[in-house]
Amino acid sequence: MTLKINDKAPVFELPEGPGQMVDIGAEIQSGPIVLLFFPLAFSSVCEEEFCTIRDDWSAWTRLGARVFGISVDSPFVVQKFKEETELPFPLLSDFNKDVSIMYGAFHEEFMGLRGIAKRAAFVIDRNGLVTYAWVSDDPGNMIEFDSIKAAVSGCRATTE
Repeated sequence: MTLKINDKAPVFELPEGPGQMVDIGAEIQSGPIVLLFFPLAFSSVCEEEFCTIRDDWSAWTRLGARVFGISVDSPFVVQKFKEETELPFPLLSDFNKDVSIMYGAFHEEFMGLRGIAKRAAFVIDRNGLVTYAWVSDDPGNMIEFDSIKAAVSGCRATTE
């Protein structure tokens, strides 16, 4: 079941690289969290999506957004993808697929591949509530950057 606006967001820990765990529950207190699920590293749409955020990083930091990409790739692959694309935000490995399933951002099967994350975006406020939720069955659909930024901005307005 996909999370909806006002749902309590599940907290979790995932590796950013081999042995480098990130605790999203601890990150929530630091400001609005943006979780961007993506099918697979090094695919054209995923690269375009994350490079668009990278190239507009100052706007995301002005908003106080804490951005995290999440895929079912291994920690080694997400680490390499982050390095090669020079991303300023963490990419997390949901290799065991638990988090993608919890958030309802999971393809049981897609194009002959089993267990791939859907392209999805969630914004979580400091209370741990989902304030924005978007999930696409079509991995070719790009996230809506301005809608996500507006949701992050709305989170900040309610806590100031």
